Amino acid sequence: MAVETFEPAQARPVPQAGLMMDFPLTVHHVLRRMQTIHGASKVVTLVDPETGAVTEREFRDVVARAGRLAHALERLGVRPGDRVASLAWNNAQHLEVYLAVMCMGAVLHTMNLRLHGDQLAYTVEHAGDGVVIVESSLGGQLAEVLPQLPGVRHVVVIAEPGEECPELPDALDLEALLAQESSHFPWPEIDERSAAALCYTSGTTGDPKGVMYSHRSIVLHALAMAGADVYGITSRDRVLALVPLFHAMGWGLPFVCGLVGSDIVMPGRHLKPAPLARLIEAQRTTWSAGVPTLWLDLLHHLDSLPQGETPDLSSLQTILCGGTAVPETLVREYDSRFGAEMIEGWGMTEIFPGATVERADPDDSAVETGARRRSAGRISPLYELRLVGDEGTVLPHDGVAVGNVEVRGPSVASGYYRAPAATAAAVHDGWLRTGDVGTIDGSGHLRITDRAKDVIKSGGEWISSQDLEGELIAHPAVREAAVIGVADPRWGERPLAFVVLAAPVTETELKEFLSSRVARWWVPEHFRIVEQIARTTTGKYDKKILRSLVDDDQG
Repeated sequence: MAVETFEPAQARPVPQAGLMMDFPLTVHHVLRRMQTIHGASKVVTLVDPETGAVTEREFRDVVARAGRLAHALERLGVRPGDRVASLAWNNAQHLEVYLAVMCMGAVLHTMNLRLHGDQLAYTVEHAGDGVVIVESSLGGQLAEVLPQLPGVRHVVVIAEPGEECPELPDALDLEALLAQESSHFPWPEIDERSAAALCYTSGTTGDPKGVMYSHRSIVLHALAMAGADVYGITSRDRVLALVPLFHAMGWGLPFVCGLVGSDIVMPGRHLKPAPLARLIEAQRTTWSAGVPTLWLDLLHHLDSLPQGETPDLSSLQTILCGGTAVPETLVREYDSRFGAEMIEGWGMTEIFPGATVERADPDDSAVETGARRRSAGRISPLYELRLVGDEGTVLPHDGVAVGNVEVRGPSVASGYYRAPAATAAAVHDGWLRTGDVGTIDGSGHLRITDRAKDVIKSGGEWISSQDLEGELIAHPAVREAAVIGVADPRWGERPLAFVVLAAPVTETELKEFLSSRVARWWVPEHFRIVEQIARTTTGKYDKKILRSLVDDDQG
């Protein structure tokens, strides 16, 4: 019997290495640019919503204070790799915490102050936080869960001069700590793939899941977002950061602004429409970002003011809106009233915001512009998206095929922190399952038609709850609308609409309005008029709660 032999494989030559410096992509680069090139740019924080009083710090001073904080944290025993938590609003001090913790090699866990107490405690314990830096106005919230957190060794309070935090009597005062330290901190060299920050998902189903951002992912995301076709922020902008710094790294704004040198305007805890309108007028902000609810509330506030008393918001040029579907009427209102371009973005905690961004193209026809506005945006640099059918088949990018949206790239999570089961369910074949359903056209424009868990299957056909919500909000009497699927003995599921009204309207009028805009079989048989619609901690409609209301009624 012949013995089969094999020739040894030819060894492949080692490819020639490129002759480029191995420059580490770390947050240090952002810090150094803020200290030197953009040292005169400012961080403005609103401190009094009634008078409009603000504090201002130049970037170079923010970096100096971050150096003092790094010294103080080191003296408290924080070492590279340790987790430090922050529970704070958007202000200069929180930005200093960002820079100090990440650049000293520790990991910043931005606590979501809107989580339920049990979930908040879970994230601190799960992260292994040893130090918590908390704003005085949130001291009571931390005090309620602190007995459940034996791993927390120190609590540091951010307080204004003369302000006290009686709920945390043993806490250390931030300013007192900084006063003892030098601003010159020997920032260590850090591997770009090491952890920089930890954010937790909102936990609408099960426990919140931790997303561990690397230095490399943060810098690459900031560089991608700085592009003209993405965020388009320049050194001439004044950026109003309405997105909470605890939400997906504040949509990356601290790092983008730090790189390009734009001023950052922080609202503190004052997110009501009246002080925000005055802040925009006084600071002449040009660029902002936030969920649709904030911008809808601002319009309603302006409409409620007497004629001649409306603040001047004409400085606004660009508004990035995301977190949930953006109503087309909202886009038109800000364009016609203020000349502001409202751009839509899509992302998640696991992939950063801005994985797709939709900007107006002056060369588009009116039809194309309308189609683009219904899009979640064009795929951003350094991201790749695909659609996968229920059977696992990769679907074409033809703008027609509807599938599960999956994503990969250097700013996409490869798994969840200390959660192997959740990682296995979310990541496969090098792609992350987003849980969104949609289409992608040949030019890379993504249209989200629903969350996978929210699509409504009626009579074997799909109904998009997001599309129905957008059409309902287009009615002048409707302020907010959320649509869920409910069981139906004939059709399997039918849509039910929860509606918040701005003016009186009947169900019949709403049905007639929808019939002229969507397929008749999409029109809900039933509407529930409510005073408000429950939302998640990130501003999205909480359909889990809406479904529970229906279940309670049927029970």
